[in-house]
Amino acid sequence: MSEQPDILFIITDQQRWDTISCATNGWGHTPNIDRLAAEGVYFEQCYCAAPSCVPSRASLFNMQWPSKLGAMKNGDRWTTSWVEHFQSAGYRTFNVGKMHTQPFDAACGFEQRFVVENKDRFFLPRYYDDWDRHLKQLGIRPPNRESYQKHPDYETALGAYEWSLPKELHWDYFVPNTAKWLINELGDEPMFLQVGFPGPHTPYDPPAEYLERIDADQIPLPAEYSPDNEIPPLKEYREVMMHGNHDGIYWTEHPTNEQIKRIRKHYAANVNMIDEQIGSLLQALEKRGRLDNTIIVFTSDHGDALGDHRQIQKWTMQDYNTRVPAIVWAPGRLQANQRSNELISQMDLVPMLFELAGVALPDHGGAINANEVLQGKQSGREYVYAEHGRCNMLPSIEHMEMIRTKDWKLVHYKDRDYGELYDLQADPEEVNNLWDKAEYTSIRAELESKLI
Repeated sequence: MSEQPDILFIITDQQRWDTISCATNGWGHTPNIDRLAAEGVYFEQCYCAAPSCVPSRASLFNMQWPSKLGAMKNGDRWTTSWVEHFQSAGYRTFNVGKMHTQPFDAACGFEQRFVVENKDRFFLPRYYDDWDRHLKQLGIRPPNRESYQKHPDYETALGAYEWSLPKELHWDYFVPNTAKWLINELGDEPMFLQVGFPGPHTPYDPPAEYLERIDADQIPLPAEYSPDNEIPPLKEYREVMMHGNHDGIYWTEHPTNEQIKRIRKHYAANVNMIDEQIGSLLQALEKRGRLDNTIIVFTSDHGDALGDHRQIQKWTMQDYNTRVPAIVWAPGRLQANQRSNELISQMDLVPMLFELAGVALPDHGGAINANEVLQGKQSGREYVYAEHGRCNMLPSIEHMEMIRTKDWKLVHYKDRDYGELYDLQADPEEVNNLWDKAEYTSIRAELESKLI
């Protein structure tokens, strides 16, 4: 296959790995994403480099750990990416949607960007992205964290609301519609198109028709968890969420099972809406005769607690935050219906993408080639890592690092005498912290010695 393939690189925002139907115990409704997995490769054990947007995305697009890049938290500057190599190879390079670069409109290797940032626009009052300008031209003021405070269910909804405007005005419609417009406008040059869906990030805000598709009886509840002996940063983070009104969320110390099912149903409905729009992107490519020569990568920047450990959103190192969906679809280049259970870092998808596209990648940075892992040419990672710095959500820590094997996870907090250690085979829900247990001292020491 000599013709350069198009690239469609899809990143959702804050999507748990277990919400795609093809995942083990998946409870979402995602037929189009499932199609990509069935016709491509699904990496079951893929981990992001940080449990928040900016450091995770900066790491992915530079194949380096956040501490090496200096992007350790949301708001930290990052402006470079490997996308420029596709541009140098003759590709038209476009971003539609969220990249979360700092500054928001950094070129980052793209010929043109159609920037759509955080769903909570009130948080960015001095920056008007393409979606903001579109609504302002229509004379429409969208919901935001301030308006949600006046919602009659604000104190019990925990961030879950029904979208109040026409669905075509939703972020997760505007982004794919703009991407389809680009697909239809472009000529015959090869295209690198990064599509960044703002959802299913909070607030959980699907139109009503998508809520009707979700069966609440299929939604799992969190494992039993008591925060009595919880380490300080996790308690502190819960307090921040209870008093901060982040993204329209009024959190509570003791969410009920009914409340958790409600937010998870809204979240799953957001995911279903995104899945439907991914299907429409596939149709647009097929209509242009480009689909059969397109490589698609589907992933997310991190997950969401959704009530696990009585937490909401991200910023902690549990698997529901650091494990991400990862699918590569490349008909004619990859055998269909492959699954890999090897540990990989999300950045490892990048050398695989370059290899499949036939584009030179001068430097792999901290990444390995996930395609070589898939083919058995090299082993998966013995350890995967994530890290994060001090921020307004984690004000009492300087630096936390996670190291995870298939069997164990350790979270180290710099200059603190506490930490986290979990036996993932006996305790996959990570509710029994073994950090202070004398019988696990040697395991703890071994993992600490391997930290980045």
